Amino acid sequence: MFERFTQDARSTVTGAVTEAERTGAQRVGEEHLLLALLALGALDPLDVDRAAISADLAAARRRGGMSKADEEALAGLGIDLTEIVSRIEETHGEGALSDPAPRGRSGRPRFTPGAKKILEQSLRIALGRKDRHISTLHLLLALLSRPGTSAEVLGDHGITYAGAEAALTG
Repeated sequence: MFERFTQDARSTVTGAVTEAERTGAQRVGEEHLLLALLALGALDPLDVDRAAISADLAAARRRGGMSKADEEALAGLGIDLTEIVSRIEETHGEGALSDPAPRGRSGRPRFTPGAKKILEQSLRIALGRKDRHISTLHLLLALLSRPGTSAEVLGDHGITYAGAEAALTG
């Protein structure tokens, strides 16, 4: 499948590994793909605030990847996620809720199942659009098509599947 990726899409995937290593993550997740797209400038035509999106992704990492919807559901049960995260970090240090999965044999972080699904979904989107190659557009649309922190953060910044598709293909 990787042979179908454009050079920018390949740079996004390798950039995601770099982002994971930079943040100390043990695995490459969907948020790292989004951070790599941001760093590459793939979202610039959407007039995004890179710093704000990066900050929102960092906040989600601190919550152990829990979405705002998860946080609201817990609040409905009387559980304050912010307080739980604060107490855990007091004892175990900042980022203690990050995924401690082992690295691959090469010592490089492995891709999470969610990140692998994004890569697979990008292929499906490309095929559905009858595109011969997988580009950064397909990666972004894949992130937007699946529920998760990345789609939630992008949605909070007004980026939708339809909006991204229209802005980046027109």
